[in-house]
Amino acid sequence: MKKLVLALTGTALLLAAAVTYTLSARHGTAAAEPAAAVTLASGQLLFRDTATGRVGAVPLDETTAKPQLSGLKCDRFAVAKQTAVCLAARPGTLPAITDVLVLDDHLAVRHTETVPGTPSRARVSPDGKRVDWTLFVTGDSYAQTGFSTRAGLYEVDTGRLVKTIEELPVFVGDNRYFAADVNYWGITFAADGNRFYATLGSKGKTYLVEADYRRYRGKTLRENVECPSLSPDGKRIAFKKKVGDGGWRLFVLDLASMRETELAETRSVDDQALWQDDRTILYGRENAVWAVPSNGSGAPRRLIDGAASPAVTQDPR
Repeated sequence: MKKLVLALTGTALLLAAAVTYTLSARHGTAAAEPAAAVTLASGQLLFRDTATGRVGAVPLDETTAKPQLSGLKCDRFAVAKQTAVCLAARPGTLPAITDVLVLDDHLAVRHTETVPGTPSRARVSPDGKRVDWTLFVTGDSYAQTGFSTRAGLYEVDTGRLVKTIEELPVFVGDNRYFAADVNYWGITFAADGNRFYATLGSKGKTYLVEADYRRYRGKTLRENVECPSLSPDGKRIAFKKKVGDGGWRLFVLDLASMRETELAETRSVDDQALWQDDRTILYGRENAVWAVPSNGSGAPRRLIDGAASPAVTQDPR
């Protein structure tokens, strides 16, 4: 069953810009540097160098240090435990094709899947046993904007591939939700590798879905939630929320009380935020990686320029 991405005002322009950025920024004009031996050693902030597309690293406690750049080129990158995932769009292919590279702790390729679409989001479950991704795809007949998404995952320990979670049964209250245009994106797993959250888009609305992977069913929790990111303690969701000016603002949702906290970043952020720890949230904006407190206090801090797709190699649990 094929699905719909957002049918909201301005979506076509935003998605077109995202695809253009992904395909063009990957091969920058920055001078080549010898590849460094970047690993998943703890205490690092890893990122995608936007000038070259290479995965780089700086010490988490010294983000102004000169980055080490690996030889690996990605359009999206994520890590957890001793597993990393790299989404790499194949340049010049139409329709777009992406290689999903599952990597070990030395960024060596353990497994490759080739899937249709352009990279959008990537994550690794906290236990390192699942990698998941979201891709922009074209060609769905119902997609008024011309774009749809596909969210899939790969089980690192078993080799099982789920090309799309579009058939996930979802309940709104006690009723199973059915619609031809259901679309998922932005998967985020809990520490147990079973409970996960994602955005469901349908009929011009977005919903936060909580799902049980083993039972393979989910339920909606609330509207207007996109690109969820579960906190290390498993109690809160960072997400982007559509606001009146057509942009997105960052919020944190307490899962017990369902209370939202607006974060101090007042500018539009089109990213799936990342929890550095239970107190700090990272995100990419305007060709840089930023940090902001998770409780709504403080102010945004620019951590590193020329960077996107932040990932942290430390286990805050």
